[in-house]
Amino acid sequence: MSVMRKALLGVALTGAVVVGAGESAWAAGPPVAPEADLAHHGHVALWEGRLGVWLVSENHGPSHVSQATVRLAFSEPMAGGQELPPACLWASDRVVVCRTGELRAAGAAGELALDLRTAGTPEEVTVDIGTVWSDGSTDGNPRNDRHRVLVLATGDPYVF
Repeated sequence: MSVMRKALLGVALTGAVVVGAGESAWAAGPPVAPEADLAHHGHVALWEGRLGVWLVSENHGPSHVSQATVRLAFSEPMAGGQELPPACLWASDRVVVCRTGELRAAGAAGELALDLRTAGTPEEVTVDIGTVWSDGSTDGNPRNDRHRVLVLATGDPYVF
């Protein structure tokens, strides 16, 4: 067999292997994202221009989530120059995003506590809480990881 024929045969065999592998992968269907059921619970309090948020993130399963991100959006601006816990950052003067850390199936992450100053002294603040990223997993029950809480400036904890 000539060198040219061997090279052509090698290219043809390589093409057949690639097509065969592609057909096998296609026959199995597209990859399915793991399913997790993330939930955020806690309470929020507002008093004398201060806003406290206490939050626990959980995963009711069935799949493990190595990392997720929760977004806290406020109807009133927060005062500038405030430091946040290491897992959090400011997206704007009204939005904070935080990493939850690892969320094993049927497990909870540590509590997140924020003590913020508002830009003024509002009589009420609405806080929207929700997952914005969950490591590529799907969540068939997003109702327990999205909350809207109206908080009056009474110092009372409003549970979500």
